Amino acid sequence: MVNKNFGFGTQIRKSPFFDSTVKWGAKEFSVYNHMYIPRDFGNPEQNFWNLIEKSILCDVAVERQVEITGPDAYEFIQLLTPRDLSKLQIGQCKYVLIVNDKGGIINDPVLLRLAKNHFWLSLADSDVLLWAQGVAINSGLKVNICEPDVSPLQLQGPTSGKIMIKLFGEGIRDLKYYWFRECELDGIPLVISRTGWSSEFGYEIFLRDGSKGNQLYEKIMEAGKEYSLQPGHTSSIRRIEGGMLSYHADADINTNPYELGLDRLVNLDSEINFIGKEALKRIKQEGIKRIQIGLELDCPPLVGPNTKFWPIIKDRKKIGKVTSAVYSPRLEKNIALAIVNIYNSQIGNSLKVFIDGKEISSKVIEKPFYDPKKKIASSYDLML
Repeated sequence: MVNKNFGFGTQIRKSPFFDSTVKWGAKEFSVYNHMYIPRDFGNPEQNFWNLIEKSILCDVAVERQVEITGPDAYEFIQLLTPRDLSKLQIGQCKYVLIVNDKGGIINDPVLLRLAKNHFWLSLADSDVLLWAQGVAINSGLKVNICEPDVSPLQLQGPTSGKIMIKLFGEGIRDLKYYWFRECELDGIPLVISRTGWSSEFGYEIFLRDGSKGNQLYEKIMEAGKEYSLQPGHTSSIRRIEGGMLSYHADADINTNPYELGLDRLVNLDSEINFIGKEALKRIKQEGIKRIQIGLELDCPPLVGPNTKFWPIIKDRKKIGKVTSAVYSPRLEKNIALAIVNIYNSQIGNSLKVFIDGKEISSKVIEKPFYDPKKKIASSYDLML
């Protein structure tokens, strides 16, 4: 049962899958993009094992879409991101950054190109709809910007391919990593992509009719029964293992792409025009003063992820903060993403972390902490 004390108000939206997630055991919710997201189906460690050994179905309708259409939609979408989109094909996805005029990150969405001038930005937790509409006013470009009736589910894990074949047939084997296709399931309109926020093999299933949310959820759970599919939530353990960013934690409007090692998503040498180009040129030329690192924390296993930033101290000076930390039962150690003064970022460097006033030893290690080349998520072997 859902906690009776949790206040479900009308100012925060429920997803189209809400009733089914409660039926399947969602106990607690948090708020993301002005919508409730289920965050507790029981033991988080068991949720992690379910993800990496079987598969889980996650309600991620909070990944709202910003839809951009109109005769100048391509030019406009390029204005929003420093990543060169000139080779982006219809049916393809790209991980992109949206930055402001100072080079600060506003969002790190996945971009989908549905037609020549039809795009979706599948969002992290920030108000890109308002940003895009504001940019459009003074852009001189002819575009239409809205939030469509689109809500994604994530089917993630090693058995997700088998479940998708059962639902959609053998043809789904041909769907490549970071590509998508439009289809229907028993009359339910969908977009299916080979993407996901888990660092595991999997799919996102974008529902295009919110009235059919619970119907879709139940169909997937029924198809997955023989493969031990479990209801679940996005795993903090797995995403930190994979070095995946959580907006407002590991990145925000005061963080630039170079501090996160995301240089590959910034194209300064091409002729493309985008917001923040001059600022990013200046940042690159001057050099960054801080950078994201991976840490191993020398302390008893953490109970859940951190709920606040932990200061990092060296020589009695604060040099940074831990942004995301968790105990990995697979790696059998505490791992963390942190941002520190660049002069203290060398692999092997020893740093002190303060957790609720208690001093903890830590060591800078390589990140991502597991499967650094994303071989699992991009694998084709699981579809054989």
